[in-house]
Amino acid sequence: MSTIKDVAKLSGISRSTVSRVINNHPYVNEEKRIRVKAAMKELGYVPNSSAQRLRGSKTKTIAVLISRIVNPFFSGLVDAMDSVATEAGFQLILCNTRGSKEREMTYLNLLRTKQVDGVIFASIENNWEDIKPYLAYGPIVLCNEYTDQTDIPSFRINHFQASYEATFHFIKQGKTKIGLCRGDETIGSNLGSDREKGFLKALQDHQLTFNKQWLFRNATNFNDGRHVFRKVERMSERPDAIFTGSDEVATGIISESRNSSIHVPNDLSVIGFDDQQIADVITPGLTTIRQPIQKMGEQSMQHMIYILTNQLSLVGHTELLRTELIVRDT
Repeated sequence: MSTIKDVAKLSGISRSTVSRVINNHPYVNEEKRIRVKAAMKELGYVPNSSAQRLRGSKTKTIAVLISRIVNPFFSGLVDAMDSVATEAGFQLILCNTRGSKEREMTYLNLLRTKQVDGVIFASIENNWEDIKPYLAYGPIVLCNEYTDQTDIPSFRINHFQASYEATFHFIKQGKTKIGLCRGDETIGSNLGSDREKGFLKALQDHQLTFNKQWLFRNATNFNDGRHVFRKVERMSERPDAIFTGSDEVATGIISESRNSSIHVPNDLSVIGFDDQQIADVITPGLTTIRQPIQKMGEQSMQHMIYILTNQLSLVGHTELLRTELIVRDT
């Protein structure tokens, strides 16, 4: 593979001048520029684009980190981001961490090596202290997930309040034995813990006790919902309602209940989260918390582009978007 040294030797031009030609420096003699380009063509030399970016040019590319590409929540979020980015002349690259700390740090290195201009975290796996040093290489914006360890821009909902509202809805319906599903335990995000706190506060405010058997951890997808239902079936004392924190988990529970004597919603009420399309299609219709997914995606990308195009320093800003309880049949 040819190098700048080879180009310099063939063209008879110094390496520093070859470098200036490669980087389109304006003050290069035209005859020398022609000789360098001819040598590059003869050798098949292709400039290292990463090295060029390290010298200061912008990529107009933004990395978006998500944990599960198959989750409809993320597809809606990223689609909204992409629309904003495209209109502004930017592009995004989608980084699917699969819940891996190592993959997340690998993608974050795109910022350090100047392959992207900024990073939007729609999910977080690592502790903020491990992520924070990368702010030296470019802006980072949080969307959906968040941490109280940082004051960088964040666009999200109030998960404590949304969870409280869902639990209170059960209580108003006369439910007294309420269970909770929550997602993976991630040290970098407060989302799951805030939902659990909101859930427990609603129980406490209405003098209801909580059976720890009814807390189902690491439930994030359809199959997890089916497993949750099977656990409920085997219990001697069962919950009469479950706040799932996910439409995928909720539909898994509903689907599995069709093969059981425990019916949704007669024997077991269910509330999901997100208001994905499936919530209005499945029978019975799923009661759920509607997130403003499109607005969240749009605003986080707009803010990132505003920082980049105006060359602003990163200033902490939290935008709390409103949720809505969508009452259907479950």
